[in-house]
Parts: sequence; C-alpha cells; structure tokens
Amino acid sequence: MTAPSTYGLSTQARNLQWLLTDLVEEVPGVNSVAVVSSDGLLLLSSEPTAEPAPGDRPKGPRGASADLATIVSGLGSLTTGAAALMEFGTVKQTMVAMENGSVFVMSISDGSLLGVHATPDCDMSVVAYHMALFVGRAGHVLTPEVRSELRQSMERNP
Repeated sequence: MTAPSTYGLSTQARNLQWLLTDLVEEVPGVNSVAVVSSDGLLLLSSEPTAEPAPGDRPKGPRGASADLATIVSGLGSLTTGAAALMEFGTVKQTMVAMENGSVFVMSISDGSLLGVHATPDCDMSVVAYHMALFVGRAGHVLTPEVRSELRQSMERNP
C-alpha cells in the first residue's frame, strides 16, 4: 500500500495519518480505513487520493475512500438516529457483516467517525480492538484545527 502524502501537514496530522496507515498494514483483514467528520466529509484515508492510473476505473469522486466515507457517514447517522429513537444512549460501534466483507464504524470524538472495510474472514474482535486503540490515540488529537487542516489537505489532493 502506498501511504498518502503527508507533506506540509502538522505533526498531529502526520501522526494521525501514520496511525491510520499502521491500522491497515498491521491488522489482518483490514482493506481500507477512513476518518469522516461529523458533517460527512472525508478527513483521512488509508488510500492515496491521487488520480487513478490510465485504464483504472475510479470508484466514486475520490475512489474507494470516498465510497467508504459515504457509507461510514450514512451508517453513523442511521445508528445515531436509531439509538436516540430507542433511547439507548450513544452509539459506540456499528458492524455490518456481508457475504464478501465487513464494515465497522466507531465514534472518535464530537461526531467524527472511524470506518474500516475488512475482509469477510477477518477476526472481528481484533479489528474492533485496534479501532478502539486508534480512537483512544486519535480522539484528543483530532481538534477543530487539525480537522480543518485535514479537510483542506483532502481538498488540495483530489
């Protein structure tokens, strides 16, 4: 996997990108990871956002990472609404298991979400554990300033 460029980013933003890349490379079965802001914008992705190679068909506006961000945002909104309707409190984690893969969504802070796309044979408890580690490490770093910086970085590198 090629890590997205971190050139020009603050130390906090580079550390978050490193943690995200590490999650994909070190956890068996994890295909891709995205961090989405509370308003549904992609902040971080484990995939480069550069243009696809000639002949490659892009998947969505920025490839698979944009698709994952859309899914994560939608699942986060749906489960938050369901929890409020049923008066169950805040949503900690959502997991959708499908025939050919799984999607995990976990709250980071103030509405930001961590989304993971994994293989169908992944160890769900290991994925969830590493997501919780990421959230624990990233939650206090994902300040409004860093979110703004990450959002601007994603806009500069479509």
